[in-house]
Amino acid sequence: MTITKDEITGVLLAGGQSRRMGGGDKGLREMGGRPMLAHVLDRFSPQVARVVLNANGDPARFADFDLPVVADSITGNVGPLAGVLAGMRWSAENAPSATHIATASTDAPLIPQDLVARLAASLEGRPERITLAASGGHKHPVIGLWPVALADDLEAALNEGVRKVLHWTDRHGTLVVEFPFVGVAGAEIDPFFNANTPEEFEEVAALMSQLSAGS
Repeated sequence: MTITKDEITGVLLAGGQSRRMGGGDKGLREMGGRPMLAHVLDRFSPQVARVVLNANGDPARFADFDLPVVADSITGNVGPLAGVLAGMRWSAENAPSATHIATASTDAPLIPQDLVARLAASLEGRPERITLAASGGHKHPVIGLWPVALADDLEAALNEGVRKVLHWTDRHGTLVVEFPFVGVAGAEIDPFFNANTPEEFEEVAALMSQLSAGS
């Protein structure tokens, strides 16, 4: 039985410190006159029943997006798994009918519009597993579909010192869904290309501009 959209809470992970970008919130940097986060939401929001933003610090800086903002419950900037846990806990409390959370990063505005549907299809008959996106043969550990029922297990692992995503997901049998590169202006682009540096941000902005011009 396939997991339906109504059973999935979307969690956008914005808890990183963006050191290579010079600090601050990458998702709030403007791209084509709009914050990069707005472009991500355009693609991600229609794929899930609701969206929550995982971010630490003052949530008021995201007020324009009218999204619930939840901080890491495990302190100390321990990595993306803390954001996954925060999303699971929020979903369990605020959307108890949701069995899974779908995660994506706020700096990948080219994410596929069939991302969540394909991840959910891969879990048919095995909803207790975790499935992650991949492209070009590389896994993307912060982009995946996770059972909310694993929250206690994840919290215990974080308290044990586990930090690498795959070290934890492999305990539960990580599944992987490969996504093809997309054609933009004659070039083949990774759909999960993200902006970690100012140079990469400019590259992503140019790609988004070309996509908009072609639509």
